[in-house]
Amino acid sequence: MSKGHAWVLGATGQIGRAAVGSLVEDGWEVTAASRGGGGDGSWDAGVRTVALDRDEDGALAAALGDGCDVLVDMVAYGEQHARQLTALADRIGSAVVVSSGAVYEDESGRSFDTQGDPDGAPRYPVPIPESQATVAPGGATYATRKIRLERDLLAAGDALPVTLLRAGAVHGPHCRSPRELYFVKRALDGRTRRVLAYGGTSRFHPVHSANVAELIRLSALRPGSRVLNAADPQAPTVAEIGEAVDAVLGRSARTVLMPGAATPEGVGDTPWSTPHPVVYDMSAAERELGYRAVTGYADSLPETVEWIAGQLTDRDWTDAYPAMVRAYGTGLFDYAAEDAWLERYDREA
Repeated sequence: MSKGHAWVLGATGQIGRAAVGSLVEDGWEVTAASRGGGGDGSWDAGVRTVALDRDEDGALAAALGDGCDVLVDMVAYGEQHARQLTALADRIGSAVVVSSGAVYEDESGRSFDTQGDPDGAPRYPVPIPESQATVAPGGATYATRKIRLERDLLAAGDALPVTLLRAGAVHGPHCRSPRELYFVKRALDGRTRRVLAYGGTSRFHPVHSANVAELIRLSALRPGSRVLNAADPQAPTVAEIGEAVDAVLGRSARTVLMPGAATPEGVGDTPWSTPHPVVYDMSAAERELGYRAVTGYADSLPETVEWIAGQLTDRDWTDAYPAMVRAYGTGLFDYAAEDAWLERYDREA
């Protein structure tokens, strides 16, 4: 017997693919909506696919028809999308919306938005609870748009019960900007040493797409208005991640530890680099939803690495991952600068 009708917005993205599969397996009738309207080869044949641009006036309302029991939204940002969802509250039983751990700020008002300044890196408690202060809502940054979305949706109250999932550093197959590329490409390029800033101790809590999908599944079964963190059971250091990627690929690179921040050229910088740990508290999800992770970082890594390496076959990394270029620039693999730094390091050793 069907648990009801689940509508998934952003269904062909990284988390969306996993969420559709998880909901189907749990007995939901699923409509998968995305801009392209395509499907995924792993989905059940019964999944209904819909091509939808949610930003077209009236498009979501028209596609939603008589409504759904739960709407799962991977791609909601800011007040415009909050208004869109709350306007359809009479046709949505409950909602599960993916937010971000980037919304948090520390006691001094520092956040991901300020960390470009050497003195602006946030010092969060370890682990970060959902009660931690957040950035002010607005429209200028990713984080301020996400918190605006959260507050406007929660303000709907009983009219639209919504679970907001503050996701960590998402990883797994189908990621458009996989942080693991940093180590996978270096291994494939035969790099024998890697330089890591902050002594290789940076921790930026990851979450596998399958674990977010499990949180979505549980939230759909237990509607309510709440905010929950979404993270893996472990928060490995950047040095541990590098070693784990090497192990999957059967390579062995020596890690050279840089005591402080990366150089101005970016030597030592990685997609996880932060001077202070970012670790999310998962006790609320465990308590309120009975959440248990379905996978861990090391266990899930072989599939992730295989997928990343496959995308690099006969393609430059900038073509395979344009989102990584936008996020980190082309200097991510500046081996000349790295070799020059290592040469100086060897001389001074």
